[in-house]
Amino acid sequence: MSVIKVDLPDSISEKLSEMTKNKVEIENFVVVAIAEKLNYLEERAKRANLDDFEKILTKIPDVEPEEFDKF
Repeated sequence: MSVIKVDLPDSISEKLSEMTKNKVEIENFVVVAIAEKLNYLEERAKRANLDDFEKILTKIPDVEPEEFDKF
C-alpha cells in the first residue's frame, strides 16, 4: 500500500470532516472516490475514438494564441 499526502482546500476539508467523523472513514471515503474516478476514466477511454479526435483537431486554426492566453 502507498501513502500519499494531499493538501485539501479548507472548504473541501471541512465538508469531508462533516461527512466523516474519524480518520478511518475519511481514508475509506477518499480511496473509494479515487477508485470510482479511475473506473470512470477507464470507461471513458474505452469509448474514445482517435479518428474523431484528429478530425476535431483539424478544425482548430493554426494561429498564435492571443497574448492573454499565453503562459
